[in-house]
Amino acid sequence: MKESETLDISLLGKDYHVACAPRERESLLEAVAYLGQKLDETARKTHAGNETLAVMTALNITHEFLQLLHGRGFDLPTLKRRIAHMQTRIEGVLAQQEKLF
Repeated sequence: MKESETLDISLLGKDYHVACAPRERESLLEAVAYLGQKLDETARKTHAGNETLAVMTALNITHEFLQLLHGRGFDLPTLKRRIAHMQTRIEGVLAQQEKLF
């Protein structure tokens, strides 16, 4: 079993060969897609060159990450209440379905 494989990606018009574990392939591709989207968004807003664009995008992503890390990115109690409400509704629907059979 291979411990790593090479993945070909493209960002800012440049091709890169990135080593990754096979089990990490899909999440790395997801990260590349996310980064590409963020680079495009920053490019539309700033019209910056590649180096400045990369730094500004990295700063924005780091800011998003830290907001989530410190719990300021979303309202966790509200999210938990919504999940509990959805769970209750799903259980109710499933209970009704069981009565049909």
